Amino acid sequence: MNYKDIYESWLSNPYFDEETKAELKAITDESEVKERFYKDLEFGTAGLRGVIGAGTNRMNIYTVRKATQGLANYIIKAGKQNQGVAIAYDSRHMSPEFADESALCLAANGIKTYVFESLRPTPELSFAVRELGCAAGINITASHNPPEYNGYKVYWEDGAQITPPHDSGIMNEVKAVTDYSSVKTMDKADAVEQGLYQQIGAEIDDKYIAELKKQVIHQDSIDAVGKDITVVYTPLHGTGNIPARRVLKEIGFENVYVVPEQELPDGDFPTVSYPNPEAEEAFELALKLAEEKDADLVLATDPDADRLGVYVKDTKSGKYIPLTGNMSGCLLADYEISQIKETKGLPKDGKLIKTIVTSNLADAIAEYYGVDLIEVLTGFKYIGQQILGFETSGKGEYLFGFEESYGCLIGTHARDKDAIVATMALCEAAAYYKTKNMTLWDAMIAMYERYGYYQDGVKAVTMKGIEGLEKIQEIMTSLRKNPPKEIGGHQVTAFRDYQADTITDLASGAVKPTGLPKSNVLYFDMSDKVWMCVRPSGTEPKIKFYYGVVGDSLDNAAKKSEEMAAAVDAMIASM
Repeated sequence: MNYKDIYESWLSNPYFDEETKAELKAITDESEVKERFYKDLEFGTAGLRGVIGAGTNRMNIYTVRKATQGLANYIIKAGKQNQGVAIAYDSRHMSPEFADESALCLAANGIKTYVFESLRPTPELSFAVRELGCAAGINITASHNPPEYNGYKVYWEDGAQITPPHDSGIMNEVKAVTDYSSVKTMDKADAVEQGLYQQIGAEIDDKYIAELKKQVIHQDSIDAVGKDITVVYTPLHGTGNIPARRVLKEIGFENVYVVPEQELPDGDFPTVSYPNPEAEEAFELALKLAEEKDADLVLATDPDADRLGVYVKDTKSGKYIPLTGNMSGCLLADYEISQIKETKGLPKDGKLIKTIVTSNLADAIAEYYGVDLIEVLTGFKYIGQQILGFETSGKGEYLFGFEESYGCLIGTHARDKDAIVATMALCEAAAYYKTKNMTLWDAMIAMYERYGYYQDGVKAVTMKGIEGLEKIQEIMTSLRKNPPKEIGGHQVTAFRDYQADTITDLASGAVKPTGLPKSNVLYFDMSDKVWMCVRPSGTEPKIKFYYGVVGDSLDNAAKKSEEMAAAVDAMIASM
């Protein structure tokens, strides 16, 4: 059927409710009808993400049920239906409703669900999956996307987002569900009575917070100066408020100020255009409060509290300096690894893990401490996959893992990014460095002096709709077939095509495998330790150009980075 036929079927089928039909009948723009029905909302390697609304290409109770039926079929075929599924959700519109629809579909398939009583952070869902011995987990969230979006993330029993073979297996089961009216569901009261719907909350919260507190290395530093450190924090209308404040209070930070306008959950995210801790505007209110309170550091978690944005105060200039995800990740990596070494010694097989688009400063840190650096594809689930590998093989000990997009994990209580534990650890690091008469910015400069002034950037180009998707593929195809030999005056020395699983040395022509799963990603190694990577976003209608340089000072690194940014802009303009 074409999109018009599918649209008409939604209007005529008694399975779809009258509210849905009324929304569809109110559409006057033919292109809008096409956009909503020209395809099914894609169930990708992490699940669903899309604009809320009626239609096959939208997030609604019907597409959520369809995805859940596919997941239920996969769980049953795997013989894991008796393990149950944990479900969490964030502050977005329709999140509680989508959580319940997921639970009741699973219940109708005979699979018990453990549903959080109210909104919870993504990392706590990851923790709950393993704590409860579940076969899988579902988190209803669209992370930092604009308010009109919601999403559906799927986790497997290891607590990480689904990876091969489960991702493709679940995707195939979801695709196999072609008749919406065949999807199972049941009454909530019946599900509760039959023990198939169980609400969870405080008990899991307590266990999760206890695991975070185990990661503290220098409680002595917090006890000594914690009361002298002032923190401004904003949950950006999301899930981080209660757990972040709780863990900081329990370990001894007394002066934590929450931005009042952004404290309470609100799916409209009224104080920001979109709730992304990478965005400067997300910190506007927090920085104003920081000036009033003379804060040492300013922290913001995204709505599902898996990513942490950071500003630190430079006492010499009195200014608050933003840390990119690469900067805060490397600062925490260096702190955690150095203090593990200082307090108990590093394991012989310690591992630092980063994604392929993350700063090469991580490589320098790993080399300095004599630990192995493991590089994985973009997506924190691949870091979780490595942790599982260490556990099952008995080889390798996880020290720290992070990605450039403001996500890291300290400890192995969760298998996804955890901004709550990162909040705790950054405050701990601030206390530790304060006992050494240093600020976090001083610690950052000390790192640069030791390893080199690494600076990394990213250019994201939004290309919405059908035409945008085609343009993104056109750009990737062009770069793949005709890779540039120089970018911004830097000679390309090696070209990695992760889709083709090849690394080509441009000088010798020698080709070797990447050693990673196939993915639509291109990477250019260049002279002077410069690099660039290009990939379509997995969660937004964007193509991203990542790049990195190394300088001998902050100014020099900034100049080199600006030159690379200009080169990337010129490349984009020519396509």
